[in-house]
Amino acid sequence: MKWSVSAPMGNPNQADDRELARWLRYYRDLGFTHLYRRETHAPQAAPSVEVAMAAKAPPLKPPPSIEAASRKPAASPPAPPRAHGAQQTGLFTPSAAPETLEQIREDLGDCRRCKLWQGRKNIVFGSGNPKAELVFVGEGPGADEDEQGLPFVGRAGQLLTDMIEKGLKIPRADVYICNIIKCRPPGNRKPEREEVAACRQFVERQLDAIHPRVICALGSTAVETLLGSRESMGSLRGQWYEFHGIPLMVTYHPAFLLRDPSRKSETWADLKKILAHLHPSS
Repeated sequence: MKWSVSAPMGNPNQADDRELARWLRYYRDLGFTHLYRRETHAPQAAPSVEVAMAAKAPPLKPPPSIEAASRKPAASPPAPPRAHGAQQTGLFTPSAAPETLEQIREDLGDCRRCKLWQGRKNIVFGSGNPKAELVFVGEGPGADEDEQGLPFVGRAGQLLTDMIEKGLKIPRADVYICNIIKCRPPGNRKPEREEVAACRQFVERQLDAIHPRVICALGSTAVETLLGSRESMGSLRGQWYEFHGIPLMVTYHPAFLLRDPSRKSETWADLKKILAHLHPSS
C-alpha cells in the first residue's frame, strides 16, 4: 500500500513571505548588519538571501521557528533633527550613548601630543554647563588660566563674564567655555598649526557632546579651526555660519577688545543676534 501526504492548502506567496521573515529575524539575531533579498521569478522557489557581514559570522545553525524567534520593535520612522544629546538608531544599528565630556577629558589624559606640554602647569579643558545652550570657544589659555586650570579667568575672562552676564543676562555657569588648544603657548603667542592639529579633535568632540543651540567663536584662531576660513574678522563677524549643523556666530575675542575698546559696540551687536536666536519671542 502506498501512502500519500498532501501539503497544507494556502497561498504560496504568503508561505514565502513567512519563510523570508523567519530568515530575516534569524540573521538579525546573529548580529548581521545588512540583509539583501534577491528577487526570483521561479514558481514556488525559496527566496535567496545574501548576507553582507561587518564581522566574521559564527557557524550557521537551523533558524528557530517563527513562534520561538525573539520579537523586537520595528524601526521607528525618520525623526526630526535631534535634540540635545539625542542619537538616531535603526533596526540593525546598536544603540550607543553619546560621548560625555568626562570621557573626552579622560581620553585627553596627561596630553603630550604636541610640544606645549613641556611648559604648561595645567591642562585647561573647559568649564560650565555640560548641557549648555550656548558655548563660547576661544583661542587658548593665558597665564592665569594655566595657573588655575580654568578658561577665561584673567582680564579677558572678566570681560567675557560681563558680556555673558550683563549683556546676555545669562549666568556664566549656564554656558560652556573652552578653547581650541588646551595648553598655554609660550608668551601667549598664537598657536602653531601642528599644535592646533593636535588639539582640534578634542574641541570638536566637546561641541558634539554638548550639542548646544549656538556656538560663539571668539577670535581668528577659533574661526580658522572651526570654519576653515582665514578671512578678516571684520568681514566674518556678525554673520551666521554652521559647525556640524549647529548655528555659529563669529565675534571678536575679549583680549582684542581690551586692546581696542572701540570694537565693543560691534561685539554687542553680535551678542544681540545670539540672544535673539536663543529667545526669538523676547
